[in-house]
Amino acid sequence: MDPGCVESNTCQRSSCRSVKSPSYQRFTDCYKRLYQLQPEMTQKIYDKFITQLQTSVQEEISEIKAEGNLEAVLNTLDRIVEEGKDHTELAWRPSGIPEEDVRSAMVPYFLQQREALQRRVHRQEAENRQLAEAVLAGRRRVEELQQQGQAQQQAWQVGALAGVFLLRAGSSCQG
Repeated sequence: MDPGCVESNTCQRSSCRSVKSPSYQRFTDCYKRLYQLQPEMTQKIYDKFITQLQTSVQEEISEIKAEGNLEAVLNTLDRIVEEGKDHTELAWRPSGIPEEDVRSAMVPYFLQQREALQRRVHRQEAENRQLAEAVLAGRRRVEELQQQGQAQQQAWQVGALAGVFLLRAGSSCQG
């Protein structure tokens, strides 16, 4: 008998057992409402599901064998299993409650984003304080310049009036 044929038969038998391992009872537990309403229809759906699953697995096995890298894939799988033995910590597993799973994954990200945004807000507030101080300093300088300008204008007006007064006084003295 051809060794490839033996390997193929072994893979087929193994995949059939793996595919059939999900029991009909577990399937009906998942689709309890449908099973209660139409048990015969549920059985037909289950049978079709198992048939399609077996076909799909067989196609995958055939495709891997056709590519000729079944040994490489199996070696990679063995390596992954060996690497997994060294890990003492438990791997993450879903809790079965999607909200908690999403929360456990997203909360650290959102906390990190919040911290980054808070740092950015603090930097922006500091920059805004500096700009506000610069604006106030500029306004004070404008006020000082306005006061200096008004003082110079008043001094000029006083000087001009004094000059006019002296001219008039000088012309009235001559006349």
